Amino acid sequence: MATTSKIPAFMGSKHGRTAKGANAAIFGAPHGTPYKGIDNRIHAKAADSFRLALKDDALWLDHWDFDLDGPMLPDSHFKAVDLGNLATKAADGRGNRKVIENTTRTILKEGAVPIMFGGDDSVPIPFIAAFSGGPPLTILQIDAHIDWREERYGERLGFSSTMRRASEQPHVWRIVQAGARGIGSARKTEVDAAHDWGAHIITSRHIQHHGVNSVIEHIEPDSACLISLDLDGLDSSAMPAVAYPSPGGLSYIQVTDLIAGVAAKARIAGFAMVEFVPKRDLNGTAAFTAARIAGQVLGHIARQKN
Repeated sequence: MATTSKIPAFMGSKHGRTAKGANAAIFGAPHGTPYKGIDNRIHAKAADSFRLALKDDALWLDHWDFDLDGPMLPDSHFKAVDLGNLATKAADGRGNRKVIENTTRTILKEGAVPIMFGGDDSVPIPFIAAFSGGPPLTILQIDAHIDWREERYGERLGFSSTMRRASEQPHVWRIVQAGARGIGSARKTEVDAAHDWGAHIITSRHIQHHGVNSVIEHIEPDSACLISLDLDGLDSSAMPAVAYPSPGGLSYIQVTDLIAGVAAKARIAGFAMVEFVPKRDLNGTAAFTAARIAGQVLGHIARQKN
């Protein structure tokens, strides 16, 4: 399992070494599968940045959260545990994937909803793989990029291939992608591959004009939905602390409305939040924004009936 951390546990959770008896389990995955020449160490302290961002708010759990129309954790019997950060290594892609998948599988076997803080956008690949053997999975990816590369720099498991690899998993039956915009690693062949598989790609521009319901309509009622949030899905004005900031993205309200829409229609089965770059967060507001989004996820999980 994950290593313990001296950093405060994430909002409303307690430090622990196991998810037994918990409803949700949080862990950091500092590194995923690296590309040659791209430094994945820039994300390593992201999880602790989120924990620290809500350190003071954690003292106010009994106060009204207007984003959730009630206290963040309304059920006194709801238990969230923070497992700390995995002992990943920047250059050890294979080892990192193994520990991420094993940790996630263990959390699921212990009956908790896994919440992972990355790391670059390759860490969801083993996270998603860990859900095999469970119910058919819908993935809602919120991202500026569609991540359908077969390979990049000869690597098939890097951050440009996340949804391509997810599409090959037998337990993944639907992929909904929200927020695509600008230029990324995708070429026509990747866009065609995504459409041919059946992925629903809803661009940021479309969401701006037609609202978040144009995304939620593709989520099957009562399904198990894994939300994968690459923070560059948010507009660069709200989230500058990412590896590839881009204008024209989603707002905090739009992202949290997407999460609320999933929670109202389906069940949040897991949540991954990736691509945060702490050194680009000059005044701490980006970490606070990201942590608040994760807090909203925790609040919705606390309200789930199953």
